[in-house]
Amino acid sequence: MDTLITNNGWGKLTALLEMIKFSHTVFAFPFALMGVVLASLASGTAPTVGQIFWICLAMIGARTGAMGLNRIIDAGIDAENPRTAERHLPAGKVAMSEAWLLVLGAFALLLLAAWMLNPLCLKLAPFAIFLLALYSYCKRFTAMAHLVLGLCLAIAPVGAWVALRGDIGWPVVVLGLAVLFWVAGFDIFYALQDYEFDRDKGLFSIPSRFGVERSLQIARLFHVLMVVLLVVLFFSKGLGVIYLLGVAVVTGLLLYEHMLVNPDDLSRLDAAFFNMNGYISVTIFLFTLADVLI
Repeated sequence: MDTLITNNGWGKLTALLEMIKFSHTVFAFPFALMGVVLASLASGTAPTVGQIFWICLAMIGARTGAMGLNRIIDAGIDAENPRTAERHLPAGKVAMSEAWLLVLGAFALLLLAAWMLNPLCLKLAPFAIFLLALYSYCKRFTAMAHLVLGLCLAIAPVGAWVALRGDIGWPVVVLGLAVLFWVAGFDIFYALQDYEFDRDKGLFSIPSRFGVERSLQIARLFHVLMVVLLVVLFFSKGLGVIYLLGVAVVTGLLLYEHMLVNPDDLSRLDAAFFNMNGYISVTIFLFTLADVLI
């Protein structure tokens, strides 16, 4: 189990990136960049290339470390779940030691980036790592794990704001809360796949606690809260009609996402989770950037 199947360095790197679903970084990356835009509007100055570079590296380090740690902590559970038994660690495609090296390297990158940005970023970085680690244990004791995951991704825009301004302002707090409820809502969708397994194993999630239909209602509520918070964000400095148009488009995408999933048909969960959420995060960032540039 502890032997890597691939035989070369490129194969090992590819396997590790597949293990952590590196391509899904798109979910949070646009919101981190949106935090950059809001911070620039609030301060009236554009970020430097160096600041954007280190913010991106911090984002990559945080997300890579968090996903790698989650795979390590959940390896035993994943091995028992038919849906996840073929993941890289339980299937022996990646060695546990290599997964740990990836996690430690990623968190070291996060700390280095935070150090390069400003003292407050460096002070807050260990707290961020603590939250990222906490999430992986939440399913063992609380159904609110989805909200903890949302909090972890909410760190992205808040961290970008702190990196540029060295403080925390209300616009990025509102954006962070919007991200929190967005992530919590779509993570409920994701957890529906393991509804029966979680109940059998005594694991905690909103679906295992409240059932499928009630869980979908909670997900709808979370996404309504997201839209409300995005509208509230409109009243921050510098945002205009184009941003509001982006909020309208995101609302439409959310409605379509919920149309893809119903209690009697969960066959389109993958489309709802992977495709639509990537579109949502990229859309709101592009409309925000266009609003500011135009």
